[in-house]
Amino acid sequence: MRHDRDSAALYELDDRIDLSNANAVAQGDQKIVLSGAARARCRAAEARLVQAISERRHIYGITTGFGPLANRLVSPEDGVRLQQNLVHHLATGLGPDLGWAEARAVVLARLASLSKGASGASEASINALVTLLNSDLAPAIPARGTVGASGDLTPLAHMVLCFQGRGAFFDRAGKRFEGAVALDLLGLAPLDLSSRDGLALVNGTSAMTGIALRNAQAAERSVDWALALTALMGECFDARSEAWSAEFADLRPHGGQIRAAATLRARLKGSARIVEARTAARRLEEDDIRPEDEPGQDAYSLRVAPQLIGAVLDALDWHNSVLETELNAVTDNPIFPANGDVPALHGGNFMGQHVALISDTLANSTTVLAGLVERQVARLTDEKLNRGLPAFLHRGPCGLNSGFMGAQVTATALLAEMRATGAASVQSLSTNGANQDVVSMGTIAARLTAEKLARCIEIQAILALALAQAAELRGGSELSGFSGAARRLVAWVRETAPELEEDRPLAKEITALSIRMSQQSPTP
Repeated sequence: MRHDRDSAALYELDDRIDLSNANAVAQGDQKIVLSGAARARCRAAEARLVQAISERRHIYGITTGFGPLANRLVSPEDGVRLQQNLVHHLATGLGPDLGWAEARAVVLARLASLSKGASGASEASINALVTLLNSDLAPAIPARGTVGASGDLTPLAHMVLCFQGRGAFFDRAGKRFEGAVALDLLGLAPLDLSSRDGLALVNGTSAMTGIALRNAQAAERSVDWALALTALMGECFDARSEAWSAEFADLRPHGGQIRAAATLRARLKGSARIVEARTAARRLEEDDIRPEDEPGQDAYSLRVAPQLIGAVLDALDWHNSVLETELNAVTDNPIFPANGDVPALHGGNFMGQHVALISDTLANSTTVLAGLVERQVARLTDEKLNRGLPAFLHRGPCGLNSGFMGAQVTATALLAEMRATGAASVQSLSTNGANQDVVSMGTIAARLTAEKLARCIEIQAILALALAQAAELRGGSELSGFSGAARRLVAWVRETAPELEEDRPLAKEITALSIRMSQQSPTP
């Protein structure tokens, strides 16, 4: 890593890129450059392709039609027209465009794959991708229209049209720049699809991988918030810290559970509101044999937080491990390996099943996490369950003011919406004249996961607002007895929304807080 003269961090892509740096490039916090070794690999692969074309080799997409038309052989002299027609017939995407950072993540994923030097892409195409990533622009890519089998043909075709000056770009503020205007801003000539650049640019899992890359960051932040909010809820409920003891994770040593419990304990440091005494330390006297107001254990929405959130953490770890491999993989067909007895190999690295399965796993995990959060909102606002707090945390005359009643219903509705869609990876449908007779649905899976992550952070924003109110009801404006972590969290929430003295519309505050929470994790 080094810095350019504008003091923007510059990442040198050599053999691989990790998820943290990839997200930094996608969201415009880092620029990117290919190493000399990576460029040499790409030039060598292009040379091998050029040689194969000169030898009139039988290579899919170079001297053949596409998909089920692969048995129609095409003269190498028609190569440029063949590549352009590939992009034309695939540019059928519909729906809203991918978000700014998502679209840039797609470009980065394609660049990372091409940089391995087994695709044969031209230096001009590679330079165009790098130039885009080092700008403030993103290509306008329709979100719908790919089944994720021969990679993400449809969205990537729209990406190519943008680089040809026949599509739009937009900046992080949403301002659109059409065709030639955008290329002029980028200092690029319209992309020429000579040789195999059309197929090299559209044939890969880059759209689903780019979306999954953004999901990885969003999920990490959502888990961080789940731990911080759960710890604050424990303080609001005078909860027992016993259930979060290290001994449980020591005896059930899942990595996520160990980390979750440790984080919860750390956030309680300095709190005078947590019950530290162990239940079994008490010896029962004869007079004690009677019903008590509170049981010796907290409700599951507090007690099993290390196990539940820990399982989500472990699922996220698996998601990210597979995703990083995919991000740094060649996902083309054919491939042009450096060594071999023939110049090209035909196969199926474009199949997005890995990304489909990890995305569905993350979607399920996010829904489980949101279920915990929604139940925490419900318990916090229910006067029969919240250990003496006002109904729905209202202030002022009860009945005249309803507090967080409406927000609690919204949290339930958001969770119901998350549960309305299931796994995409099991929805394979034969298409493309039965050539693609099994498909991954990986991009749909990644998109649905992104939607669920967005709903989850909205539920968490509702919980954050409610917890800030509850903490002030318990400890006053000074938050007497609360930990330093709790005080910092409540102060951070109050930067967006004041306490709810009397009923007011909360929609804008929930939205604003959810956006802030999606952009940063809580401070320790």
